[in-house]
Amino acid sequence: MAADSSAVEIGEDRSLLLVDDDEAFLKRLAKAMEKRGFAVETAGSVAAGTAIATARPPAFAVVDLRLEDGNGLDVVERLRETRPDARVVVLTGYGAIATAVAAVKIGATDYLSKPADATDITNALLAREEELPPPPENPMSADRVRWEHIQRVYELCDRNVSETARRLNMHRRTLQRILAKRSPK
Repeated sequence: MAADSSAVEIGEDRSLLLVDDDEAFLKRLAKAMEKRGFAVETAGSVAAGTAIATARPPAFAVVDLRLEDGNGLDVVERLRETRPDARVVVLTGYGAIATAVAAVKIGATDYLSKPADATDITNALLAREEELPPPPENPMSADRVRWEHIQRVYELCDRNVSETARRLNMHRRTLQRILAKRSPK
């Protein structure tokens, strides 16, 4: 498999761990990644993913953030302990800046929001570290960026509305109305 200027080759070790509790998505992604030359192993839980990361640490991993039995970042941490050179992409349907920062801090190579297709995931796994990723096709709106910031501060304040409002310098009731609404697109 030849590499273009923006990607690295898969290399000798083609092992890929996919961890997701959505069984249908996991099967589709596994099949697509096998077609792209990866040797895929799947896990449907934090426990199974951690066990594989311990016994047979892969060169690549795609880990869902929220799993039924816990947080996918536990799998990322275990993989970093057993194989520091692994390239890990955290994938989630609950995209938030705070979780993206946490994922990258513990060693994830990249962070993608669902729905991400096999091409997006492959590009993230094989991207050269020194190159910047291409700009997003659909960047977040200004309203969404504001909402993400408010959510991050709210989480950092342990979901305390009064403390969050004080730190954001806004009225508590205004903050409550913002928090009660769905996230903007």
